[in-house]
Amino acid sequence: MKKTSLIVLFAGFVVFLAIEAVGFYLSGRNAPADRGDAGVKSSNDLRAKNNVLKKRISVLSPKGTYLVIDTARNRIYVKKGEQTLKEIIVSTGSGSILNDPKGNRQWIFDTPRGERSVQLKKTNPVWTKPDWAFIEEGEDVPKGFKDRVEEGVLGDYAFELGDGYMIHGTLYTRLLGRNVTHGCVRVGDKDLKELYETIPVGTKVLIF
Repeated sequence: MKKTSLIVLFAGFVVFLAIEAVGFYLSGRNAPADRGDAGVKSSNDLRAKNNVLKKRISVLSPKGTYLVIDTARNRIYVKKGEQTLKEIIVSTGSGSILNDPKGNRQWIFDTPRGERSVQLKKTNPVWTKPDWAFIEEGEDVPKGFKDRVEEGVLGDYAFELGDGYMIHGTLYTRLLGRNVTHGCVRVGDKDLKELYETIPVGTKVLIF
């Protein structure tokens, strides 16, 4: 019995030593390294590079008030520097494609990305319907200009961004927040009026 007890005791002591050794090894691996001056220097270098990047971005950012259009979230942000002055729910391009059944033409109804500017502001804008508007509705494309003019569909105000794209009002306010347009940016009446009163011609418009 005594011999058996000694064997059990010795085995337990060996196991204890093994556990202690493993614990010491793991603690050594997990302990943070003392980087000293090298770590401080590396951290300072990163801060310096970050400050340089911030200065470069600041130089490239538009001065004064500008608009940012997020086509994924369907939002217009009125910004001044890094500050967001207003967030507006809008509708942007659907991304759908229309092919001309009588020719080789194709239209992609997407809001263009990139940098633009407010080129012109209009009150009571009139829509001159392009060919695709008639083709989409299954109608013949008219030859006369008067047959293309349609009033009352763009709201009370419009901002021309170039290439036929506009920020304008909508009859379909229930669709705001969705990608449903032919490329223009639709805005509700109240927000559109506020934009018209506060955003001058020449304002930068960043679209992504």
